[in-house]
Amino acid sequence: MKIIMLGAPGAGKGTQAKMIAEQYKIPHVSTGDIFRANIKNGTELGKEAKKYMDEGKLVPDELTVRILLDRVAQSDCKDGYVLDGFPRTIPQAEVLDAELKKLGDQVDVAINVDVPDENIVGRMSGRRACLKCGATYHIQALPPKQEGICDHCGSELVLRDDDKPETVKKRLEVYHQQTQPLIEYYSGKKILQTVDGTQDAKDVFAAIERIL
Repeated sequence: MKIIMLGAPGAGKGTQAKMIAEQYKIPHVSTGDIFRANIKNGTELGKEAKKYMDEGKLVPDELTVRILLDRVAQSDCKDGYVLDGFPRTIPQAEVLDAELKKLGDQVDVAINVDVPDENIVGRMSGRRACLKCGATYHIQALPPKQEGICDHCGSELVLRDDDKPETVKKRLEVYHQQTQPLIEYYSGKKILQTVDGTQDAKDVFAAIERIL
């Protein structure tokens, strides 16, 4: 079962990807994690990617797909995987499809976690993070026991720049321009499934389970 997760930043697709991976015993493959692992381990692909990153350039689609295919060729992916954070654009999806086809393989389902922009802005601007231990909270959905203080280490909680309404709105603009067209792309391939991401995470997962 090869699954791609789609959805705007803050829609909760990462959370759902982890739940799918746990339930179906398949790896949760995040492109950010793969890049970091390759760079940390000093692989040839990692060295190549690092050259672009050190120059402040985007890693080319072909190299990103090569790093991704190297990961999904590992034995723990033999029963499938759930991709989170890739593809982000139509060209990336086309390169991925072409490379998988060469291997006699293909994506089985693309799951779109659909959440309106205004919900996402509210959701993300309510997030609070502990910069010391990495714990995260939400002022409504998951508040700390003491307002503004981390339950785990007692440090002050902050609203990260990434979660500020103006930043979230900019990220959503980029998403609508670059990534949303993937919804039409996978719909055209008859493998798109959409779930209502405004529900509680458990209800969203129940809807995904019905699809799978």
